[in-house]
Amino acid sequence: MTAYDYDLFVIGGGSGGVRSARVAAALGKKVAIAEEYRYGGTCVIRGCVPKKLFVYASQYHEHFEDAAGFGWTVGESTFDWKKLIAAKDAEITRLEGLYKKGLSGANAEILDTRAELVDRHTVRLVNTGKTVTAKTIVIATGGTPNLHGALPGHDLCITSNEAFHLEELPRSIVIVGGGYIAVEFASIFHGLGVETTLVYRGAEILSRFDHDLRRGLHEAMVAKGIKIQCHDMLKSVAKGEDGLVVETLNNGTMSADVVMLAIGRLPNTHGLGLEAAGVEMNAQGAIVVDDYSRTSVENIYALGDVTDRVQLTPVAIHEAMCFIETEYKNNPTKPDHDTIATAVFSQPEIGTVGLTEEEAGKRYSDVEVYRAQFRPMKATLSGRTEKMIMKLIVDAASRKVIGAHILGHDAGEMAQLLGITLKAGCTKDDFDRTMAVHPTAAEELVTMYAPSYRLKDGVRV
Repeated sequence: MTAYDYDLFVIGGGSGGVRSARVAAALGKKVAIAEEYRYGGTCVIRGCVPKKLFVYASQYHEHFEDAAGFGWTVGESTFDWKKLIAAKDAEITRLEGLYKKGLSGANAEILDTRAELVDRHTVRLVNTGKTVTAKTIVIATGGTPNLHGALPGHDLCITSNEAFHLEELPRSIVIVGGGYIAVEFASIFHGLGVETTLVYRGAEILSRFDHDLRRGLHEAMVAKGIKIQCHDMLKSVAKGEDGLVVETLNNGTMSADVVMLAIGRLPNTHGLGLEAAGVEMNAQGAIVVDDYSRTSVENIYALGDVTDRVQLTPVAIHEAMCFIETEYKNNPTKPDHDTIATAVFSQPEIGTVGLTEEEAGKRYSDVEVYRAQFRPMKATLSGRTEKMIMKLIVDAASRKVIGAHILGHDAGEMAQLLGITLKAGCTKDDFDRTMAVHPTAAEELVTMYAPSYRLKDGVRV
């Protein structure tokens, strides 16, 4: 029987990697985990967590404005970017410490180094050149921003990584992209007083989301003062006398202090030694895995964004727990990627779970659509004109709710609870017999008794 240095070696200290290492170590396995940057991964270090802190910061100017309608007199307010950065950095350091504490508490060995595969059981620790062996290897190196190497001047641009560490708050920014990262940062920078332009090559932002939410968010962002240029793309970025000069395909030239690329993320697989170990990748560089997250090499697994299945932190954690069940508990378990609730922390925010109206129309022959658009109670005294949109998508034959979509305040919080409801297979009748919580915006979800319209074979009737 071959002796290995470790039962499990994990490459990547993000959500999926840390969870798999910590739980395996707690089961008594000899485990090592290697991370070349900081523990916590994209989400904790330069993704979801610092982004949400920025979202909170960017909302206060509207809170101050709204307060007047409720009788408050708010004095002159100022914003200090450097204080926000310092507070954010302190919180990220605290969270990273908790991740490391969990690993060390489970007796996992923590290695601060890049790790690369030599063969199917051997890993090289780049900082020292030392090689170690492991019976099982997990690759959880996540993703990395697309740097758009074909764009002239791409080296003058930033990505979401650098947005969290800007030394000064820019006066103006051009953000390229139409996905959730682009619209979230557009809302953040605009909320902090930055002149913001969003450039997207598609017909509408958030192309994979329900059309009512996409359109509603677009209109709300424009009403706030964000400039959105769809059907457009950058031709070049160059240094100018005062900042950057941005040339677009359809809207001429503009100036900006900062250009941010938010055009998607790529699996972080370059230089990992996957070819040497025989690990198969697809054309985009993502690691190919089976239903149990096992790669083409039997003892090597891959979890999270590096597999480019569903790029969400809770999904990576779920895949890690399925790996533990499969590898160490004699209980082969497939990750469940169906009906995943998600949120976009734009302003207003989006919460969604299940099928969009368009998807439902293609999959079901008879679909009921329940739709409500209204001004939330808070806006009545504040004078804000922003509207909320709520939609339920129902399979008319079974009465099962197959999609739920919300645009407005706290939409993400509502989506989490709706995720349980849809996962459980609840029907529209279950919604109808649930008592409303009044006065709330969420009560609309259980008081839409008649469909707004139907889809017959995908056609609205």
